[in-house]
Amino acid sequence: MKLLAAVSAALVSSSLSAQTPPAAGGPASREAAALAEPFRGITADGKVEPGLFTIRATGVTTEPVRQAALAFLAALTPDQRRRTTFPVDDIEWRKWMNVHRYIRQGVSFQEMTPAQREVAFGLLRASLSAKGLKLSQDIMKLNHSLGELNNNFTEYGEWLYHITVMGEPSADQPWGWQIDGHHLIINYFVLRDQVVMSPSFYGSEPVIARSGKYQGVSILQEEQARGLAMLRSLTDAQRRKAVLDEKKTGNNNYAEGFKDNVVVPYEGLLATELTSPQREELLRLAGLFIGNMDDGHAKVKLDEVRTHLDRTRFVWIGGSADDSVYYFRIHSPVVLIEFDHQRPANTRHLQKDPSLPIRDHIHIVVRTPNGNDYGKDLLRQHLEQVKH
Repeated sequence: MKLLAAVSAALVSSSLSAQTPPAAGGPASREAAALAEPFRGITADGKVEPGLFTIRATGVTTEPVRQAALAFLAALTPDQRRRTTFPVDDIEWRKWMNVHRYIRQGVSFQEMTPAQREVAFGLLRASLSAKGLKLSQDIMKLNHSLGELNNNFTEYGEWLYHITVMGEPSADQPWGWQIDGHHLIINYFVLRDQVVMSPSFYGSEPVIARSGKYQGVSILQEEQARGLAMLRSLTDAQRRKAVLDEKKTGNNNYAEGFKDNVVVPYEGLLATELTSPQREELLRLAGLFIGNMDDGHAKVKLDEVRTHLDRTRFVWIGGSADDSVYYFRIHSPVVLIEFDHQRPANTRHLQKDPSLPIRDHIHIVVRTPNGNDYGKDLLRQHLEQVKH
């Protein structure tokens, strides 16, 4: 029996219960407000630019991802599978949020047996690069470190991450999966040999475990350093265009949870104003973030970014000293990458001035603008082809 047919009745109940709002202003009320808007996608001016994404052969197989997903689903109990599987076009795709106090769908690593955890990590291993897998696992470990800092393992912990599967893992039909938890969200859409891995969210507070079970674990230090190096490579004239503000006093990310339709204006320094070495450095910087997906599809995506390099912009807010806090953005018609040093949220009690951003709390967002987050533009084209 087909998985989706087997769980269709249960999905209706699950979808309804997931939309029950708690107190106004909380995560679920924000969810309800966001999902009340039909998906359009992130744009620069409120209008989706058409024709940027096409169904095509990439030559990079997705068969290992399909097999890993089937193995994961097979390892679940019937009840876990019912709670984990959704239709490919379900609004569950859009139900993710970074905060720890958010009711998530699917099966969590917390409730998995060791054997189930292994096949769950097998799905991540097949879908991500070695770098992306390590980053994901280290974020989970640092969430345990946050639990240690707060003496709170009810709201924080290594295993408080949920997986859902949308559609049936297929060689020729659209499907995908999502992992959702504090500081780690990956949406992974598959259509034949094409992959869209966005929205993706990576971060932590702290970003370095200085004590405890995972002492020494650190994340996003290369992204942090390479972003600063990109800024420092600019001439004074280039900096005047790239830097919007030399002071950073708050959080600057545009495109976090429930911001699927946010308008992010094109600002900053245009890549056409860079030298050839600077253009390549900008591509390498983008590749650090794109490179969390498996190597083959990361190359496909980076080639897509290169195609639109002349329309790509680099934006900076903050200082340029070794210990500065800052925000930077790489923005083109086909990718939006944000790096942000954030104000303390769950370690406020440890900070001298909890109102200011710190280097020990980082948020990163990777998006596909113009309607193709969650692979939605590819899914639309596929459904139109099937219909006609």
